[in-house]
Amino acid sequence: MTSPQISDAELAGQPAAYWTGVAYEALIAYTRARQAEKGYTQPQFWLLRNLSENDISPDGKGMTLPELQAAMSSYIRPEDDLAAEAEVLVERGWLTRDAEGLLWLTKEGEQARVDLARNAPAIRAALHAGIDDADYVTALKVLQQLIRNAGGTAA
Repeated sequence: MTSPQISDAELAGQPAAYWTGVAYEALIAYTRARQAEKGYTQPQFWLLRNLSENDISPDGKGMTLPELQAAMSSYIRPEDDLAAEAEVLVERGWLTRDAEGLLWLTKEGEQARVDLARNAPAIRAALHAGIDDADYVTALKVLQQLIRNAGGTAA
């Protein structure tokens, strides 16, 4: 079933908040489905990234679950259970937990992070199919201006 074509004039009157919400949900669902096909979850990848000194972590030191939750607060979803996700990674040998409850990335976990990161270009390519880079940049600039107009901070 195809959707009726909306004219540019009609699109100009559409609420950005609606479309950004629809886009967000679709992009997250697509990304998570592709990751699941490869045997991991987005929160698991984020845990590895946040504990890697070669990625997000500034020093590679261990972190508690509450510290990791705080570090991921801008992108973790309410349904994400970091404790359960971390336990899977401990069972795989990708993370270890010390006596103080800090989670640490293992050598195997670092290699897994590197291997899993190789999936990102294919996901990006699929999502960007048919979208010119210049159009993509323009769309992001428009979103950043909408954020500023709403009183937010656009990085």
